[in-house]
Amino acid sequence: MPPLLAPLFFWLQAPALPEYIVYRASEPIVADGRLDEPAWFAAPRTNPFVFPWHRSGNKEQTIVKMLWDDTNLYVGHVNLDGHITARHRDHDGKVAEDDCFEIMLAPDPSRPEVYFNIEWNVIGGYVDNHRPNGPRQPRAPKWDAEGIKVAGSHRGTLNDNSDADGYWIGEVVIPLRNFRGFARAIPPEPGTWWNGNFNRHGGAVNAQYSQWSAGDSEKPSFHTPHRFGRFIFSAQTAP
Repeated sequence: MPPLLAPLFFWLQAPALPEYIVYRASEPIVADGRLDEPAWFAAPRTNPFVFPWHRSGNKEQTIVKMLWDDTNLYVGHVNLDGHITARHRDHDGKVAEDDCFEIMLAPDPSRPEVYFNIEWNVIGGYVDNHRPNGPRQPRAPKWDAEGIKVAGSHRGTLNDNSDADGYWIGEVVIPLRNFRGFARAIPPEPGTWWNGNFNRHGGAVNAQYSQWSAGDSEKPSFHTPHRFGRFIFSAQTAP
């Protein structure tokens, strides 16, 4: 394909932006990597992940749910993974080298280029960043979120590619206070939404990129806020 036509091709092929209804948690969520609170069972799941840049290997699917209350956002996910890599426990370490999961959040839909990304692995390592000027401008000074809790569990053996694993689970608590001054209201008003996305990549074996809302770039890139879906905050509680 001629290089000048490639951006138009990807734009024409890009699917509609998805929406996810975020139920209120009926009770506090404990980050232990188990997803065993009744609220998790009652919360809806996202639509299946897509693989915009897939070239080879098994497409390992992901299930994600979200909840919220007046204090926190909660993210729970199950990642099918035949070979789980997780070596980095440090905050702002090389988590991207592991099998990892990421949420991107733009708390004010009127400023879609102002967004945050938080990325983690199954052993609790996580990275947090703020992009106040969009993806094409230099990053802001270092931003550290307050009060994040990351927990995980897995079925299989970590960092052993000689056998086949099953899946890994992440359960994450993100205090809403981290977005005060960027969101229109904290806590959000029911019926309002934030823009956002879920992403997954990394690992030593079968490393591939997958997303909740598909990017439209020719090469893999998660920093595409114009392709973020909507997280709509509901007054409905789960269960």
